[in-house]
Amino acid sequence: MFNSGSYNPDVLTCIANLSSDEIFTPPQLVNRILDLLPTNLWSDKNATFLDPACKSGVFLREIAKRLDKGLEEQIPDRQKRINHIFKNQLYGLAITELTALLSRRSVYCSKTANGKYSVCESFDDSQGNIRFKRVEHTWENGRCSYCGANQENYQRGAELETHAYQFIHTDNPEEIFKMKFDVIIGNPPYQLNDRGGIGTSAIPLYHSFVEQAMRMNPRYLTMIIPSRWFAGGKGLDDFRKKMLNDRRISKIVDYFDSTQCFPGVDISGGVCYFLWERDRQGDCNVESVRGEKRTTMTRPLLEKRCDSFIRFNEAISIVRKIVTREEPAIDRIISPRKPFGFSSLVAVKDKTTADSVYIYAYPQNGYIKENQVTQNRNWVVKHKVYIAKAYGERGPFPYLVLAKPFIGKPGTCCSETYLVVGPFSSTRQCNNAIAYVCTRLFRFLVLLKKNTQNAPRGVYSLVPMQDFSEPWTDEKLYEKYGLTEGEIAFIESMVRPMEANDE
Repeated sequence: MFNSGSYNPDVLTCIANLSSDEIFTPPQLVNRILDLLPTNLWSDKNATFLDPACKSGVFLREIAKRLDKGLEEQIPDRQKRINHIFKNQLYGLAITELTALLSRRSVYCSKTANGKYSVCESFDDSQGNIRFKRVEHTWENGRCSYCGANQENYQRGAELETHAYQFIHTDNPEEIFKMKFDVIIGNPPYQLNDRGGIGTSAIPLYHSFVEQAMRMNPRYLTMIIPSRWFAGGKGLDDFRKKMLNDRRISKIVDYFDSTQCFPGVDISGGVCYFLWERDRQGDCNVESVRGEKRTTMTRPLLEKRCDSFIRFNEAISIVRKIVTREEPAIDRIISPRKPFGFSSLVAVKDKTTADSVYIYAYPQNGYIKENQVTQNRNWVVKHKVYIAKAYGERGPFPYLVLAKPFIGKPGTCCSETYLVVGPFSSTRQCNNAIAYVCTRLFRFLVLLKKNTQNAPRGVYSLVPMQDFSEPWTDEKLYEKYGLTEGEIAFIESMVRPMEANDE
């Protein structure tokens, strides 16, 4: 690890990932994250570091390199310095037995800490300070009380991994090493399959690692996690609220495209890493990265009237101009999921009868009996607009953001594939509402809250209501809100045109 001879390729730059949720962190990325920390840490022989989710050991390895250089004057003897760093400063919890061996190999240069080839001479046991302990889930009503894992799927024999990670399956994480830490750092597992099988839902885990680390109250906390917590994510409402109101978060670096951090790994919504400082209060320095474009801005994590984080710095002035008018949001006339009580699996018929209603559903439209409508039955006879609840895109901007809306004539309903906008009193109002949805500004404001393909009612909360007795265009909206040429250019670089009369 510390040799300075001929070039030797770093295996950790090309090692395969364990899964799409347990991702090895490239050394270059690790060093960008370490650069967030104060430089005086690398010359502090009493500073302690914990990686609670070791996979390759790369965080501890790169920290060791910095400490080795920073402590040269204080501990001139190289072997004594290495012994001190590994025995007294670096600690890790591996997520599996395999990653424990891999981490020890990359940190100690030996799969056993006290092995013949270990660079550290101070350990008496094979694990050293990089530990793995098999932990079982704690089941309550079919779920783990710590992480929410499904008992049916994760109550398994000794031959299989439990995925019950030690750091988050305890009420007293400080008891694992019986000490406190100055720095907690890492790349935690992102999620856990909820039911098993392809295409099933998953429960997030990364927030549990962040919250557990905060409970340990280190001086500094930095982790790289999915960015979807900014505005969405299953079960993340409380976590989002805590994070966005925590003024100890001093830095966020946000990548819209996860492949810029993890080559070949596409994480919906991108990824971010952050720095939390226990003894600091203030606004956050936000660095937003889209391809080669980087912007930096110091600002509050929550803007006025916002309940989520706006990830694009260029959008802040636009949002501020709109929210200062204090207009109601359009989400008040957008339905929640299952507007008429139907799931996406509704059975439809291809023939109409006297008591039938036409239903828009996926993969096939058709007819259902009127008495099958269990919610908002009065909407069936009214004018309304339908818009798909999900729309996904990949690749570079500009995006459409949303699927094209369409008129829902009286006598129709829909499955949960769609949301309802309205209802309205006339076809004319429906057409004006569709014209508004098709504007770039409307869809830009949705984009600020839509980090994945899902577009529930909540993503519309930044979009102001308009008077639908008149049609709306971007030019009209830009003038109404006093947007500058630069702000307009940014909107149009993010969202491409959608004509209201397009099929």
